[in-house]
Amino acid sequence: MRNRQDALLRSARRLIPDPIEAQDLLQTALVRTYGRWDGIADKSLADAYLRRVMINTRTEWWRARKLDEVPTEQLPEASVEDGTEQHADRALLMDILSVLAPKQRSVVVLRHWEQMTTEETAEALGMSTGTVKSTLHRALARLRQELESRDLDARALGRQDGEGKPAATVRKHTRVRRGRQERGQERCAA
Repeated sequence: MRNRQDALLRSARRLIPDPIEAQDLLQTALVRTYGRWDGIADKSLADAYLRRVMINTRTEWWRARKLDEVPTEQLPEASVEDGTEQHADRALLMDILSVLAPKQRSVVVLRHWEQMTTEETAEALGMSTGTVKSTLHRALARLRQELESRDLDARALGRQDGEGKPAATVRKHTRVRRGRQERGQERCAA
């Protein structure tokens, strides 16, 4: 067994891809083979015998698996994952990130999307950990403020509209309206 363990474990891994279950399969097969060891006439064929026991054990496990299907009179309604909410949230997040300064945006992305530690972020951006912490604090406060103001704008627009449009549509209209207002202010200043 000690000489052939790696080869037998590779055989078990071919039968079951999960490494822990493959080890369980090999151990179970070894225990079953040990119980029949005296009955094996040609000990040079022990590998083949052990592989056959692994195959049979795997087949037993497969047949005994618990099925998650339950027969019913009525079929459940099929639910389809709709990714529009995720896409809308992602678009909103990308839009809101654009209000941050480049340094703040870099800190937020590295800390929260890349899940770097404060020290790793500081090293990557060439700044001290204290600067990373304070920049992150200010950036998150700015993001919260922007989300709240957009939420208030969306609610106000929803009240004026009265049509009950989806939040993504209201957000889009809010961005368009705010952009027009800013362009109008720029024209007046010029």
